Formats: sequence, C-alpha cells, structure tokens
Amino acid sequence: MKIAMKRLRKVGAHTRTASMTLVGVSVIGLCLTPSLASATPLLGTDLAGFTVLGGSTVTNVPTSTIVGNVGVWSSGGANAITGFDSSPGIAVSDPQVTRGTVQAGTMTGSPNAMAAQEQLTTAITNLGSLGPGTPEPADLTGLTLLPGVYTVPAGTTNLSGTLTLDGNGNANAAWIFQMPSTLITSPGSAVMAINTGAGAGVYWNVGSSATIDRGTRFVGNILALGSISMNTGATDFCGRTLAEAGAVTLQQNSLSRTCTGIAADSGALSSGFSGGLDVSSTDEVGILPYQSVPEPGTLSLLLIGLIAVAIAARTRSAKPDRI
Repeated sequence: MKIAMKRLRKVGAHTRTASMTLVGVSVIGLCLTPSLASATPLLGTDLAGFTVLGGSTVTNVPTSTIVGNVGVWSSGGANAITGFDSSPGIAVSDPQVTRGTVQAGTMTGSPNAMAAQEQLTTAITNLGSLGPGTPEPADLTGLTLLPGVYTVPAGTTNLSGTLTLDGNGNANAAWIFQMPSTLITSPGSAVMAINTGAGAGVYWNVGSSATIDRGTRFVGNILALGSISMNTGATDFCGRTLAEAGAVTLQQNSLSRTCTGIAADSGALSSGFSGGLDVSSTDEVGILPYQSVPEPGTLSLLLIGLIAVAIAARTRSAKPDRI
C-alpha cells in the first residue's frame, strides 16, 4: 500500500508540473501577443464591414478588386450602383468582391448600408471632436509622422511623393488627419505605415471631397463629407473609402479592409487601420494606451522552448515509476 501511494503521489506531481507548465505557456503567450483593445471602436460594426460606401451612388470601371462589402445608402436617392452586380435592397455577390457583397440601399442584415451610413455620420462627428492637433503643410511629401492628430490645409496636392507613418513600436498607434477641405494626391504617390500593429488606426477626415490619383498607394480610412474618386490603378490595401453625402467612383482599383499586402514591418495588421481610438458611452473619443509590438522571432523561440518543456514533463509523467 505504501508503495502504491508513493507512486500515485509521484504521478500526481508530474501531472501538476505538466499542467502548470502548459498554463505558463498560455499566460506568457497572452502577455506577449499584441491585443486588440477591448474598447468601443470609432467605426461601428456595420460601417467597419464596408470597404466602399457611397452616400448617393457608387460607380465602377471594371475590373476592380474589393475585399469587403460595397454599398450605397441615400434616404432620398436611387441608391444606384454601376459596374458591379447589384439589386435594390438586396445583398448580391459579385466576382470583383470577396469577403463581402454588393449592397444597394440595404436596410436589414448585418452589416447593411443604411446602418453603416448612420454610423459614418457619427464617426465623422467623433473625429472632429479630437480638435485640429498639429498643423502641417498642404503637401505631406517627405514627412515621417509619429501617431497624433494633424491638420492639413487644402492645396493643389496633399501628397506628391511618399508620406511615412511611424508607429514607434506602438501596436495601438493612431493617426488622425483633419482635412477641412479636400484630400488630393498626385499620380504615383504613396502612404507607408511602419513599426505598428493590429490595433492601429489611420483616419482621413475630409471636409469636402477626396481624389486619390492614378497609381497612388494609399492606406487608411477616408471619411469624406462629399465624394471620393479613386483614379485608375489607385490602391488602398488597408482601409476604406466612405462617403457620407456624395458618390464613390472607382476605376480598376484594389481596395481592402483586411490589410491585404501591407508591408511586413507594419505588424500583421488585420483591422483595416480602424483601431487606435476609444469611444466612451458619452461619445468622448480617446487615444488608446501604448501597446508594444513584440519581436516575432523572439516570441516564437520562447514559445517553442516552453512548449518543448511542457511536452517533456507530460512524457515523464506517463512513464511508470520503478519500485
């Protein structure tokens, strides 16, 4: 009996060791993985589901490649969509659209275009409440900007070359561009995001209309009071084109709200640059706290080592003890 009890105690100890090691792996993994903040996002659930949303019409010159929903809602308009397969009030599939449907005036389901437009109005108001922030020149070319709020005046172009957004290692980095008038890019210009992660946000709050010229490589969410024109070949692989009152015009564009093809050093973004901000129950907007981006190589090696220890402990516990 004493021998049997001794064996049971040793097996129990091995089992506890293995269990504790596995718990340790899980806890460390959770601590080191950049988490999306459990906050109310600036873009509502319905709005975040749309990559393209028009306030009057959506027109497209095929072939475009859209990841996410395409929709239009106007309370007094025809809710017309051309260049995509569509049907009034119904979500329709189209070969140019993946992970979403084409929605001309939908009012039911989730997401739907009517609810998305209501949430767009709220989002624009909330962005405006952040104030003007730091003034910048009309042309942002050549600048490297850390997270923050910036005001960019109207100009012949707001981007004629490359703008770099440097998150400085913050997975929750947020850039808010207050554009009192227009947003205009030159052909072949680019916006690059580096050193950030899945909780980041980029918002272009446009007071009138936006024109993203041909071949521009853009990122971020364009929230425009008027119209948005994406000229031939312009791309936004991490963001959305959202027009409150005007039309969205597409010409053989590639757009995605899932950050497809984004630069590797931006930290595996997946939220379509819709993070970084917290909207409270009183509609007050705050910037999320700093969340560091772990080094993928270091994290992987640590987890592999801990998992190996856990497996070894479980193997030892399964072996019979010698008497």
